[in-house]
Amino acid sequence: MNAISQAENKALARAVLELDVNNHAGVMSHVVSMFSRRAYNVEGILCMPVGNGSTSRVWLMVNEDGRLEQMVKQLEKLEDVLAVRRHGAEHEVFERLAEFFR
Repeated sequence: MNAISQAENKALARAVLELDVNNHAGVMSHVVSMFSRRAYNVEGILCMPVGNGSTSRVWLMVNEDGRLEQMVKQLEKLEDVLAVRRHGAEHEVFERLAEFFR
């Protein structure tokens, strides 16, 4: 069983991080390994190429806790991360996706 029960996990506030990244092999690995090394769970991931495909947009649904501010700062330091925006859990990208699974 997980350290946090599923009921407690659902009670946690969520945030959506929207990242603009360079689109090449290994970028997603760098982003998610940063979370993994810090034992920070990613609840959802969505990634799509933007424009001509040289960049991609990545949305990460994560738990909102005291470490998130530091995680954003660390993301901004990654070489291939061009921009990071933080949204509330109600961000439409995951809300629309959730409709497919209801």
